[in-house]
Order: sequence, then structure tokens, then C-alpha cells
Amino acid sequence: MIELVKYVFLGFVQGITEPIPVSSSGHLVLFEHFFGLQISGLSFEVLVNFASLLAVLYIYRADLIQLTTNSVSYLFASDKTESMKKDFYFVVYLIVATVPAGIIGILFQDKIAAVFKGVKVIGFTLIITGIALWFIRNLKGRKDDGELTLKDSILIGLSQAVALIPGISRSGATIVSAMALGTKRETALRFSFFLYIPVSVGGMILSLSDLIHDPRIGELFLPYTLAFIASLIASYFSLKWFINIMKQGKLGYFSIYCFVVGTAVVLFG
Repeated sequence: MIELVKYVFLGFVQGITEPIPVSSSGHLVLFEHFFGLQISGLSFEVLVNFASLLAVLYIYRADLIQLTTNSVSYLFASDKTESMKKDFYFVVYLIVATVPAGIIGILFQDKIAAVFKGVKVIGFTLIITGIALWFIRNLKGRKDDGELTLKDSILIGLSQAVALIPGISRSGATIVSAMALGTKRETALRFSFFLYIPVSVGGMILSLSDLIHDPRIGELFLPYTLAFIASLIASYFSLKWFINIMKQGKLGYFSIYCFVVGTAVVLFG
């Protein structure tokens, strides 16, 4: 029973922290460290991340259907509308922004993890995340979906690659860079979470073999399933809440949180 509670708890932590800019992977490491919880391998983290992905897909389902429909129509329709063009290039820029983290992750993720390891590192990177959030907390932006540029997508993609460092929030890094480039809050939020889709799918595909061939897969089926459900539910409500926070322009809350938690980890970790 204690083992089940451990997995459900970590799944809940992942779900709550994935959508918000506080580094879900960093929080998993912190909770495992301070509460004496230990889960070996990346299959668990990838699985609960995939649960978060499903929540993202469900919440943004209408937007994703529109993007897909308009993008395909733009390619094949003889009468191309401005809406089709805007959504088509939005998808193109999403693909471009996915490339930096994909290449750097494949080539250097193990080295990055080896260099930036330890609880105190996460404390420092949380403080860095807090500083970045503080600087853009009051920005409103002027660019909407149709005003993004190739340069914007490359820079946002590079910021997502920076989030390969433990403790640097992926959503935080991409939202900060997008807003610093002048995008509106809603556009920054949508672009960030649509970027999460290929990252999560790619991670799931790459780890699928390890998950299937895990010698403990039989005994882990129930705790993994419960953790997956906990992460799915928590991610849904956390993302809905974060969307509301973004509309109100209250990113400063997360900045303060990162400062406090990061400082505490550096001092006492």
C-alpha cells in the first residue's frame, strides 16, 4: 500500500507541476530526495509526462483540430484564406522550434544530465527560472499567432533546449522567450504547450521499448497505472488554472515560488 501511495503521489506532483513554469522534472527529483522516495529509470517520468500530454491534447483539442484542418486546406485548397495561411505557418514554426531541443537532446542529453546533477543544481536553476519569470511578468505583448516569425520560432526552440538542464522549466523557458519576443500571453501559452506535444510523443516512443521490456513490468503495472491517472487528472486542473493565471498576468507568483523553493534547496539540500 505504501508503495502505491508513493507512485500516486509522484504522479500527482508531475501532473500539478508539468503545466506551470516550475520544472516538473526538478520537483520529482526534489520530492524523491527529501522524502526518501526512489524510482529508477526514465520510464516512470516519461509515462506520467504522457498523461500530462493527454490533458494538453484534450484542453486544446478545438485549437488543434482547427490548426490541422486549416494547414491541410492551405496545402491543397485553390482558394486559400488568411486564416489557413496563419495556421499553416503557425504549424511550420512549431516544427522549426521543435528541432533544436530534439537534436541537442539526442546528442547531448546524457552529458547534460551528468554535468548538471544534484539537488543543489536544481535549486540554482529554479532561482534562474524565477529571475526570468520576474523580468517578463508584466509584459502583455502585441504579436498574435499570425505575426510570429521564423526568427521567433528558432529562439523559442533554443530556449526549449535550455530546459534540458534539470530544474529549468520547459514551459517557463518557452513562455519567457516568447513573451520577451513580444508575443501576446495567449499566443505564448499556446505555442509553448503545442511544442510540448512532439517532445512528449518523442520521449514516449524512445522509451517504449524500455518500458515494455522492464523486468518488473508485471508488479509495476498497478502503481504505474494509478500514477498515470493521478498525473492525468492533476495536469488537467493545473493547466486550466494556469491558463486563467496567464490571462490575469500573474506570473510573478511563480517567480516568487521559484525563488523561495530554489533558495531553500540551495541552503538545505
